Amino acid sequence: MEKEQNSKTEENINNKTKSSENSENNKELKEKEAKLSPEDKIKELEEKLVRTLAEMENQRRRFEKEKDDAFEYGGFSFARESLKLIDNFDRAKQSIENDEKIKGSDALKKTLEHLDIVKKDLISIFKKNNIEEIVAVDKKLDPNLHQAMMEIEDDNKEPGTIIQEIQKGFKMKDRLLRPSLVAVSKKTEKNEEKSEEKTKK
Repeated sequence: MEKEQNSKTEENINNKTKSSENSENNKELKEKEAKLSPEDKIKELEEKLVRTLAEMENQRRRFEKEKDDAFEYGGFSFARESLKLIDNFDRAKQSIENDEKIKGSDALKKTLEHLDIVKKDLISIFKKNNIEEIVAVDKKLDPNLHQAMMEIEDDNKEPGTIIQEIQKGFKMKDRLLRPSLVAVSKKTEKNEEKSEEKTKK
């Protein structure tokens, strides 16, 4: 009981000191305001108003940008997921073409034709929604658009030129949906250099 009473009295004392501190702060503010001349008060209010208007304008611009982004790129994640459809079409076509049982048959030709039609329709839907393939082969490697998966020796091409596309890349307007996975060229190592390396080892 005594402990409870002591804690209550301590709380009361703390509350009183806090309230007295608050009242002192309020008094100081009122005194400062009383000391300010009407001109100073007007200046202070003008500054507050300018700051508030600037904050409101910044917030308005931010909301406008967010709204535009939502309108322009609202389907971004859906578009990225939809790219798997094209990948699966390519895989399906490749596996059917490599099937020994139906090679050279009319059924194979018709199936491949239908797959091509569906794929073309899908790509045209993508284009209508500003989703386009990234052109990669014979282009210089651009780390913003391409991801190099391997290097292939080729003296006919400049080093860093894309010579093979492993997976197609796509953009949505100016944003990258996914990079093209590519193989790039490099100069062939001369036999002399290789033999020198072996002797060093």
